[in-house]
Amino acid sequence: MSPASVPDAVRFSGPLLQDDPARVYRELRREHGSVVPVVLDGEAPAWLVLGYRELHQVTGDPVLFSRDSELWNQWDEIPDDWPLLPMIGRRQPSILYTVGERHRERAAMLGNALEAVDPTELRGHSERFADELIDAICPRGSADVIGEFAMLLPVRVLARLYGFPDDKGPALVTALNDMIDGRERALAGQTHLFTSMTELVAQRRKEPAEDVASRMLADTSGFTDEEIVQDLMVMMAAGHQPTADWIGNSLHLMLTDSRFAASLFGGRNSIAEAMNEVLWEDTPTQNVAARWASRDTQLGGRRIRAGDMVLLGLQGANSDPQVRTDGSALTGGNSAHFSFGHGEHRCPFPAQEIAEVIARTGIEVVLDRLPDIDLAVPASSLTRRPSPWLRGLSELPVTFTPTPALGGSLA
Repeated sequence: MSPASVPDAVRFSGPLLQDDPARVYRELRREHGSVVPVVLDGEAPAWLVLGYRELHQVTGDPVLFSRDSELWNQWDEIPDDWPLLPMIGRRQPSILYTVGERHRERAAMLGNALEAVDPTELRGHSERFADELIDAICPRGSADVIGEFAMLLPVRVLARLYGFPDDKGPALVTALNDMIDGRERALAGQTHLFTSMTELVAQRRKEPAEDVASRMLADTSGFTDEEIVQDLMVMMAAGHQPTADWIGNSLHLMLTDSRFAASLFGGRNSIAEAMNEVLWEDTPTQNVAARWASRDTQLGGRRIRAGDMVLLGLQGANSDPQVRTDGSALTGGNSAHFSFGHGEHRCPFPAQEIAEVIARTGIEVVLDRLPDIDLAVPASSLTRRPSPWLRGLSELPVTFTPTPALGGSLA
């Protein structure tokens, strides 16, 4: 039985999923168990895995639950203009859809290119870009730290690391957001990102430099330029928006939760704790598409058919009551969450480190540069972007004492 034919299949969208996903996952788990039949936009069926143990099983068995999207048993029903195609693609030669030994070689190439990023240079870029962004708002005494800071910082740092000139950053932000939100501009956003990456790779093929794109091109494993373009797109999308939301969600937590108030007044010890708390309770990457069953199997009491799509419910698994027995307790240094995935397709460790440096540096600069920062609106009035995949605030209006810009230019 396919997930769409299950009588109580749930539509995977709606304002409640946007506004209160914790409640949605809790109700879905109570009514359907750890594996939930859902229907995506365009009436596409899938299974949403909310159980911690079940998600560990799916991500730990890349043969049974494959990343090869060609296995999907619904392709004949999917139109060419399906808005989720940028996220659930077919015949895309990127690392996301590569399996087996070729995937391991590809992951090594990508990891090596990222690992060679100099930590001091990374933090320097993050600080300078963050200071420049704060310079633009600090004299005013008010700002939206999502639209004017968090949504601009990661892509500017990543673009510099990858090899882009700085003036390409704003258009890349727009394209990435359009693509990730999966709505009417999703395909246009994907096209812009693809064109930009193709131009970068062609330039670096002719003129190598000290950047990620050049290091990937220099790898001797025999990857084509098209494959490298696809992987750069994946890294940019996976590195920018979740990191921007990590900054925004962490600042939101620190501004609204009294447990982190000390960080707003000169203390810095709990920034890392707040960031880790977000990865457990309000993770930027809520759900991931997807895996496909390579044969008929059982999962969480459900019969999964060969070719069925399985969605990874990262936030649902993080909040599984079998794991989080006391949801009110701080997680401390516990990093056994699923926010970076698990198994051979998890986010590469060097990429995690880069995201953490960008996010933590950005938060530190905000708190250093904007004295007595506070919410400008009631916390209950804040809204989230309409995406079941990534969880981030639409805006975070704040007030603070105006201060002069530092000035200076980026190196």
